[in-house]
Amino acid sequence: MAGDGKPHPALLDPSKATEKAPEEFRVKVDTTKGAFTIKVTRSWAPNGVDRFYNLVKIGYFTDVAFYRVMDGFMAQFGFSGDPAINKAWKNATIKDDPKNMSNTPGRITFANRMRPETRTCQLFINTVDNKNLDNMGFVPFGELEGEGMTIMSKIYSGYGEGIPRGRGPSQGKIESEGNAYLKKDYPNLDYIKTMEIVK
Repeated sequence: MAGDGKPHPALLDPSKATEKAPEEFRVKVDTTKGAFTIKVTRSWAPNGVDRFYNLVKIGYFTDVAFYRVMDGFMAQFGFSGDPAINKAWKNATIKDDPKNMSNTPGRITFANRMRPETRTCQLFINTVDNKNLDNMGFVPFGELEGEGMTIMSKIYSGYGEGIPRGRGPSQGKIESEGNAYLKKDYPNLDYIKTMEIVK
């Protein structure tokens, strides 16, 4: 949200969300299963951290679903509940970061489209050791603290992989229909209520 309580203008214009992030900061993540913090370290993945920092600052992660949660793998989120915001950010890619840290349990990473320089707003939290992802452009930039992994273990995973490979939500429909689609057809999903930068 902007300071006046209105939606931040950058939600519909990614060119207005390009601040450089601090070298280290924490983000409080308030979910439908409880709150935890993520410690973010810019040196791990500067481009990814700058993008994450800006998304948090503009209020992008408000009422955002954990729409692809796979036991023994990870929990993915990143589509806005508002189709107009998804459209604005769909092609707002960032440059790749070099492989640095490993995808170990509790680390947060940007997803990609299995091609170079295709990261936008999609993220996942590794819930197990996913070192096999390290050479595929998935570069962690932060790590859950405190009760983070306990809370993540409670996030609903019953839908599993998305359509067409599984019975979970269609990414195309989330993009075009937002939370209206998810809340109608996938009522058990958990959500990120808000994210905010904390000291």
